[in-house]
Amino acid sequence: MIYRKFQDIQLSGLGLGMMRLPVLGGNDGAVDEAAAAKMIDYAYKNGINYFDTAWGYHDGNSELVAGKYLSAYPWESYCLACIFHGIT
Repeated sequence: MIYRKFQDIQLSGLGLGMMRLPVLGGNDGAVDEAAAAKMIDYAYKNGINYFDTAWGYHDGNSELVAGKYLSAYPWESYCLACIFHGIT
């Protein structure tokens, strides 16, 4: 894995974006948590330490899934970016 220095941490050159997690029955709000957990675990164990999510992804469930499954790892070992899409 290639890492790049960002401020005082080394971030993986590849990140896992959670805008398109697997879903159940074609329902974008129903994340297939078992499949998503495997994806997150695989990414983490293969050196990815940058994860990206936002409230609007999967009807707000992307952030919940990210928090639930990334909590298995030490919080200081990864970076979780949560994008805010403001309403104007």
